[in-house]
Amino acid sequence: MKLLVLGGTGFVGPALIDEAQKRGHTVTVLNRGHQPPPPGTTCLTGDRLSPAGLTALTGGTWDLVVDTWSGRPSAVRDAARTLDGRAGHYTYLSSRSVHADTDTPARTEDDPLVDASPDSDDDGPYSAAKRGAELAAEQNFTGPVLLARAGLILGPGENIGRLPWWLNRLARGGPTLAPGPEDLELQYIDARDLATWMLDAAEQGAAGPYNVVSPPGHTTMAELLETANEVTGNHADLHWADPQAILDAGIEPWMDLPIWLTGHDYAFMHGADVTKAQAIGLKIRPVRETIVDTWTWLQKIGGTAPQRPDRTPVGLDPTREADFLKSMQQK
Repeated sequence: MKLLVLGGTGFVGPALIDEAQKRGHTVTVLNRGHQPPPPGTTCLTGDRLSPAGLTALTGGTWDLVVDTWSGRPSAVRDAARTLDGRAGHYTYLSSRSVHADTDTPARTEDDPLVDASPDSDDDGPYSAAKRGAELAAEQNFTGPVLLARAGLILGPGENIGRLPWWLNRLARGGPTLAPGPEDLELQYIDARDLATWMLDAAEQGAAGPYNVVSPPGHTTMAELLETANEVTGNHADLHWADPQAILDAGIEPWMDLPIWLTGHDYAFMHGADVTKAQAIGLKIRPVRETIVDTWTWLQKIGGTAPQRPDRTPVGLDPTREADFLKSMQQK
């Protein structure tokens, strides 16, 4: 098949292109040309935020389109309009963040969504931008539109730094704060599994919204950190701490301690029903494979993961961590 990837040089894009090429698909990418195009692809240059930024698309036709955009919805609207009649299927990489913040955290694709406009030129808030982009794709592309609502995405190439931070922290060794409870169930998806599912679903002609993460309880906080510690050399001495003690110390879930969440946020992020995606082939690799491959990639690139410029770097300051562990010992 002929695949067009709008973007393609970030995190999920390269995983998608790699999987597509393994299947023998011909891959074209459209981006601003600020980074080298993925090997073996045809690269079209265009800035989606400029008036003529999609001109390069007007001479081609494709079987499948995957759009990884995460900014203003109007950019997706314009791409969908330009590609309408030029492509057979449109996949938009969305997010479970499109769900409204209600007393009962969203589990299924049918739960309430945030209000958003497909014509908005506003990059945020993230939830409204993603939901607006979903609407933009559905309303401006007459073929099937697949909405892949991912949650926490991990794996080699991660440019937000969540799993890379933990791997580097554990490799540094010594007393290490481990946020409990140890049996806290986690839900995420490896970028490569996400890429595989998106292509499988698009090739089947699937349309509509799908939660695309691992089943709830795919791993636990203990399995994640203990496996990561083993893979990085068993240098860290994990000190498991009660969630409330961590919160009382002003240490923030998600940002200071990546992946870890509590309360309502935890129930939302790690409680999605994925039976719909599983019904059309969603498969998830073991957590050990994701950890090993991410650590191998990190070492290959020198240990420092790339950082998306639009995301705040994550990770707990070493001094704050040491102070908290010292306070634990004194109690």
